[in-house]
Amino acid sequence: MEIRAATGQDAGAIARVHVESWKTTYAGIVPEAYLASLNEAEREASWEEWLTLDVDVFVAEVDGEVVGFVSGGALRDPIEEFDAELFAIYLLQREQGRGIGTALLRRLAGSLKDRGFRSMAVWVLEDNASGRFYTQSGALRVRSKEMEVGGVMLPVVAYGWADLGAIDSGA
Repeated sequence: MEIRAATGQDAGAIARVHVESWKTTYAGIVPEAYLASLNEAEREASWEEWLTLDVDVFVAEVDGEVVGFVSGGALRDPIEEFDAELFAIYLLQREQGRGIGTALLRRLAGSLKDRGFRSMAVWVLEDNASGRFYTQSGALRVRSKEMEVGGVMLPVVAYGWADLGAIDSGA
């Protein structure tokens, strides 16, 4: 496995992982019609643009195939005591449970720390089982709200890490 900074040429592979991961991760949580409407070509165009912005994006490759990604940057919506945000972290289902997600999280934390950020939060659909991943990596549940996805209001929770250094070092 290799973790590396994403380039514009990774937009298609990231879009594929993004769409496939949404369909497996959010089945039974997000309306099925919304999941069925996800389009790799549209996501690829979004990722081509996203990769030109001031955000950190890293991909995980296994045998030369992009199987996961993580992105983050400055906090978009204020959450007291946090200055950075994990925007997205997704892995193909077949690659989950192998430490790749933790490696991606640590790489992002180290990069954000190097850019002068001190802490990080992430918004997660409450019914998504990934909450356990975040708490096992040292995050605490800090806030909740509702968010519209596919025409339905769903509960989301924010998890936060007060110290990026603790993630980066694996502490």
